[in-house]
Amino acid sequence: MRALEGLQPERVFHYFEEISRIPRGSYHEKAISDYLVEYAKEHGIIYYQDKLYNVVMQVPASEGREDEEPVILQGHMDMVCEVRPGADKDMEKEGLELYVEGDHIHAKDTTLGGDDGIAVAYMLAIADDESISHPPLEFIITVSEEVGMEGANGIDLSMLKGHKMINIDSEDEGVFTTSCAGGVSAHVRIPVERTRAASVSWHKISVNGLAGGHSGTEIDKGRANANKILGRVLYELLTEVNFCLSDVCGGKKDNAIPIQAEAVIGFVGEKPGADECAKKAEAVINKLNSVLKNEYNRSDGNIDVSIKAVDEQEVLAGKRMNYNSFSCSENEQSDSGDGIKILAEESKIRVITYLMNVPDGIIGMSMSVPGLVETSLNLGILELKEDHLFVQHAVRSSVTTRKEHVTDQLKSLAAILGGELECRGSYPAWEYKEDSEVRERMISLYEKMYGKAPVVEGIHAGLECGLLAAKIPDLDCVSMGPDIMDIHTYNERLSISSAKRVYEFLLEFLKG
Repeated sequence: MRALEGLQPERVFHYFEEISRIPRGSYHEKAISDYLVEYAKEHGIIYYQDKLYNVVMQVPASEGREDEEPVILQGHMDMVCEVRPGADKDMEKEGLELYVEGDHIHAKDTTLGGDDGIAVAYMLAIADDESISHPPLEFIITVSEEVGMEGANGIDLSMLKGHKMINIDSEDEGVFTTSCAGGVSAHVRIPVERTRAASVSWHKISVNGLAGGHSGTEIDKGRANANKILGRVLYELLTEVNFCLSDVCGGKKDNAIPIQAEAVIGFVGEKPGADECAKKAEAVINKLNSVLKNEYNRSDGNIDVSIKAVDEQEVLAGKRMNYNSFSCSENEQSDSGDGIKILAEESKIRVITYLMNVPDGIIGMSMSVPGLVETSLNLGILELKEDHLFVQHAVRSSVTTRKEHVTDQLKSLAAILGGELECRGSYPAWEYKEDSEVRERMISLYEKMYGKAPVVEGIHAGLECGLLAAKIPDLDCVSMGPDIMDIHTYNERLSISSAKRVYEFLLEFLKG
């Protein structure tokens, strides 16, 4: 029996379950892209698949509506892949294990991919149902949205004829998004040197229990960033005890607030000196753990920082495992018997200095839209390579010059530490359109169907609308979607009833 069997609308949840069987993390979209191509072939739909694996479909109109202007529906096929710590799941090779609990669909131990699988499911369900009345439809289904909107940036849309678009990549029913921040992925590399140390008592520091979330939509919640917390822990230790540093790591996506980070440290020397250092470090961490639980009691009540002793073989084994162990950075450690490489003292200070001083979270609030975050950044990925520290930030702002200022801050800090900054995947802000036929029609229809006005707002998270508007002249666009909670975390869930209502609203809009 299918996990979603019996849910309504039947076609929507059929296709949502179908695509959930296909691994589709960012940069691994070929399989889902090929599935969409096969769907188009089976349904006699004109399609385009580019070298990035973006897919465009042109769906014929219902009988009698052939001469109407096309409507564009748009979403992305990739998803953020997060696994519950300790769970045995390879999201590059395995599909999702869906289950229903009350009004919600979940995926066991992983992100659900409702962002943005529900958009793809809506499109496939509409094209598969001949009873639905609609004008010519044009589907834009992009790749790599979650890692800098690279699909939308590289896609060719010259074949499209429509200028009215509904982006289905929002997560709150009854909220119509009409503008969003621009952003960029900022990659920082700081050189480090390594040496070897003998007679080291190895310990692993772990930061766990954080809420995480989307670095755009949840950045205003004040949630802790595991990578920044780890930097704070290492700095506190640095002021109290002498230790060597072998590895740091945390986070997997720059646009997801990291929920876990780890470090491998060592205390050099024979016992009892090393034991005394370990006891002092444990006392420092226990004290800081209490401080953090108090500071983040409302946003991250389960935050936990711990330290435990590990032997050399465990450290080496962990470094070969890539994540949820001792290292996500594969820094080419060797078990040749020469010992484990540690950072030279100056390099250790560089790493800790960067983590302590780099800005993170909200940088500024909008002065024109009350309550809207204007500028922020998220330290999403932390990896200590063999010869450099790699850090990846998601920088966002609705003001281009403020975005540039934040990246300049990162560049300046990196330069002081001998490093460099590279910006990738820059995308423009999506500006509010004063005269929007799509927005006015959607507001009127929503009020008619539900007897209340929708919320119309701009958001701090990035959407592909800005990039697509640069490719489609005079694009008139609104973003919408059903209720999806805790996206980009393993607690992500999709409301079944909300997905049904939003689909019904979409069909009414297409009826004209």
